[in-house]
Order: sequence, then C-alpha cells, then structure tokens
Amino acid sequence: MRDEIPQGMPVRVADIRHGVDAVFDAWLYGLLIDNNLAYRMNPDIIASPEQLDFIVQRRQEGQIYLPCSDATFALLCEGGAGLRAQQGRVWRVVMRLVREVTPSREMRRRLIAFCRNRFRHYLRLDTLLPTRLMKRMTNLVLAQGEWGDLWQDRRREANAQQNALLEDPGVRRRLDAMPARLPSDMPSARREMRLRELARLLCLSAFSRSINERGLPPEDEFSRILEQAEERVFALRDAMPSEAGERVVLLVCDADGGIVFDLAATRCLVSMGFKVIVALKEDFYFYAPTLDDVEDDPVLARWCRKAHVERNPRLSKNDLLRLLRENDVLFISDGTRERLNFYRTSITFARAWKEADIVLSKGWRNADMLLGTSHEFTRDIFCFWHDETGFRACFRPRAAEAHKFSAQDIAELADAVIARMRQAHAENKTVMFYSCIIGSIPGQTTTAVALVKAFLESLRASMDNVFIVNPTEYFIEGMDGDDLMFMWERVQRSGYIDIWRFQTVDDIERSFALLGRKVPPEWLGKDATYSTGCTKEMRIAQDVQLANREMQIIGPAPSLFRRRSEYGVGKYFDASIVRS
Repeated sequence: MRDEIPQGMPVRVADIRHGVDAVFDAWLYGLLIDNNLAYRMNPDIIASPEQLDFIVQRRQEGQIYLPCSDATFALLCEGGAGLRAQQGRVWRVVMRLVREVTPSREMRRRLIAFCRNRFRHYLRLDTLLPTRLMKRMTNLVLAQGEWGDLWQDRRREANAQQNALLEDPGVRRRLDAMPARLPSDMPSARREMRLRELARLLCLSAFSRSINERGLPPEDEFSRILEQAEERVFALRDAMPSEAGERVVLLVCDADGGIVFDLAATRCLVSMGFKVIVALKEDFYFYAPTLDDVEDDPVLARWCRKAHVERNPRLSKNDLLRLLRENDVLFISDGTRERLNFYRTSITFARAWKEADIVLSKGWRNADMLLGTSHEFTRDIFCFWHDETGFRACFRPRAAEAHKFSAQDIAELADAVIARMRQAHAENKTVMFYSCIIGSIPGQTTTAVALVKAFLESLRASMDNVFIVNPTEYFIEGMDGDDLMFMWERVQRSGYIDIWRFQTVDDIERSFALLGRKVPPEWLGKDATYSTGCTKEMRIAQDVQLANREMQIIGPAPSLFRRRSEYGVGKYFDASIVRS
C-alpha cells in the first residue's frame, strides 16, 4: 500500500542505496522481487552485479540500479494519475494485441476476461514498473495460443516499404544531395559528407513508424526535417574521432522498427571505419527486429549478406573480439523482448556494450531509459528519436570515472610482459609461469595474494637464473576479470614459457609456513585444481605444449582439473558450482 512506502524516499534513482534504512531496504527488495529483478532470487536469468557494472557506472557500495527513469520512479512512489496513465497505455496496447490475434469472438472474450483479472492483480502490487507490466501482460497473451511471431508479416511489409523508399529516385536525390558548403580539405570534406549522410539516414530511421503509417511528408517539409537532423546529429562530431580505426559502435534498435534504415546507417558507419554491433530483440516485441528476421526476411537477407549473425547469448570476450576482427557488422540479440532492461539483457549484449566506444540508441523508449535516468553509464551514448517537435538527438557522455581498456590497450600491456620474457630468454634465463589460487575461496583474496608473494620470493631466492611470471605482480587498477583473462591468455600463448608451474598443496602449506602461520581450515587440501582460472590455464598450457613440446607442465595432474570451468561474468573469482 502507498502508506507503507518509507518516508524520505530518494528522489532520483541514482540515489537509491541499500543498507541505509531497514524499512526502505524492505520496500526496495520487495520492488525488486515483484519485478523479478533480484539477482539472488533468480541468478540464471538476472544479470549479476558484475555484469551490470559493464553497463551502469555505480559510484558507491550499495547503490542499486533500477531500469526506469527518475520520472517513472517518482510516479511509482506517488501513484496517482501519472502512473495510472502509463498503466492505461499498457492495457490499451494489450487489448489491441488480443483483438488482432484471437480468431473467434468467444476466445477473445475469454482472453480479455483473463487479462483483466491478471491486470487487476498486478496493479495491486503497487511496485510493478510499467515496462515490466507490459512484459507480463504480453506474456499472458502469447502463452494462450500457438500464435507464433504476431508481428512478423507486418515487419516484413514495413521492411519492403522502407527498402522501396531507399530505392525511390526522389528520396535518393534528397539523401544524396551535396551540402551547400564543405571544408576546403579532402579528409574533412569526406568526413562531413559521411556524417551528413549518417544524419539523414538516422532521421529516416527515427521517423520509420510515421513513414510506414502515413508515408513521407511533403517535399519541403521532408527537406526541412533532414536539415534539422543534420544540425542535431553534428553533436556526434566530437564523439567520433577523425581516425576511427577499429572503433566499435553498438546500435540498439527499437519497437517502432525501421531496421532497413538502420542497416543503411550501418553501412555508412562501416564506410567511416567503424565496426558495428547491431542489437536486436530475442523474440516478438512489436515492430522491433529479431535475429530470425535478419535470416528469414528476404529484404533483410540481402542487406545482411556480409554480416555475421551470432546467437550465442554467453559470448566470451575473446570470442566477441574475434568476431569483430573477422566481420564489419555483427548482429546479436539483447536477450529480451521488452524495453531496454539491463537486468535481463544477455551476457553477449553486456560484453558488446563494454567493448563499444559509443552506443547509438534509437527511439523514445530507449531515450527514456538512458537519458531520463540519473544513473550514469560506462559508454558514450547518442540517442535519436522523433516527437511532435520533429527529429530529436541527444549526446550523453560516459561517466567521468568510466574507463575502457580497448583490445589494443590490453594487448600493449600483455606485450610489455612478453617483452620482459623475451629479454629473459636473451639473457639465457628460464621463464617460469606460476598459476595459483587467487579468488576461488570466498573472502580469502588478500590472504591468497600474500601467500603467492611469499612463495615467489622464496622461489626466486632458491632458484638460479630464472624469471618467474605471476599475474598478481602485474595487476592494473580498473581491469575486470574479462580484461585480465584476455591479457594473460595472450601472454601464455606467446611461446616464451619454459616451465608452467601450477600451485600444489605443498606450495600452500609452505607459503603459510613462510608467513609464520598455520594452515586454516578453508585452505586445507587446496591446490590449483580448486580454481577456475587455473583450470582454464591448464587447458591453455596443454594447447601450448602441443606447439612447444619442450615446455614443462608441473603441479597437479591435468586430469584433476575438472572442478570448475568458467568464471562468473566480469569477476576475478569463480562462479558458484551448481549442486545437483
């Protein structure tokens, strides 16, 4: 009930903290559960805090992300006409959906009665976000019959219409028209022409729903709208450097469709030197394109002949970077069929966001989520949409604290370590790589680092002419688990390791003795086989040994590395083992 909402509620979503007030914590946790956003309640489908950190820049311990704007959060807390208006919109959309998919009057009456019952139940929760209400209500409709993708034929018709418009001589003439003035030098003139072309295509994309329903506006108005778009998109000028190189753009699509115009804009971005990741929907979300559309719609199939469609929802960093090296355009799913909700987006989408240099986000729905919130994000964002005033565009820079380690940055860090290994070889030293437990035992990371430092100091004192490499001695502040795995696999596959040593039980016991301590219970019997990182490294070591037969692997037998196989996303430490 509204009177149960605690006093002194935060006004902005970015100010929401856990652990400040017990009454507020209880209300907040109830909100997360009601919206199915509580990670520990459903970790298999809800993003972990580490995965959210790929996208959302949280400033303080206990800060909670909510997938809504500040205005929606205020409506949720206050109730009243504003919230009822959003809930009413959900009901109207769902009723339109019911009337269009049900073949008989009796089925329609039954489904409407069922939806009305569930709708009233959801409203009594008082804490259900309108976007989650929409998702649940559409789920109810979809679950009542073998409807398939309800909007597939409509999207195909819209795509064919958009394709015909791009081929229309009159439209092409306006899209290809030369600007009245250009810079005097060729590189600047070329860049400005491409940026103007991009602006015109983004404008068409923003107006796609209106164009599908009412056609193009009159020629004079259309020209004015394109000019307006050029002026507003020039905010991208500073966000996109002159030399793009291997920079990555993530394009987030919208429920209003317009995918053909998006793909035309994608080609323009590729011509400017960018790699482009296009994030589509997992399944039905009205006019929003899906991965199936890209492969099944003949219009889109022609546009996407040279692009790669990736369906793996859990791509690793290495696999994503490999696909970007091999392809100019990569299609992924965001893992959802609802408005942008980072709690429910896939691991692949989170990693795509993390690897992007800028996010192009289309539509007022995405703008509400990305511009209307006081939360800050880890990447530069450019939102474009249209409303009653015309074409709208807004650039939001990433949080000041956000830092991106590009693949090139990480490769340079790895190459610096490789150079030291190469120098050691030149000095006739033996290079040893030491793999050990760091984050596998909860709450013991500090102890693990102390153990390995004491042990390495002892090894160096007892061994002659050896160069020992261990990742703990090369830690870079700000790098997450994904970055570190990418960096160290490059080092490990360099071919300069002579001995790859894995931590044993004896190593750990000796390390505690060096620290003057007894072995505590949580460390008893532990060795490298207990660690996800070491398990992954053993597999790499065996691969490397196939190419370099002289490399020795010492420590526990390779056959014993079976306990863990994958990190938690973005973590330095191990994912939990699922108990049978």
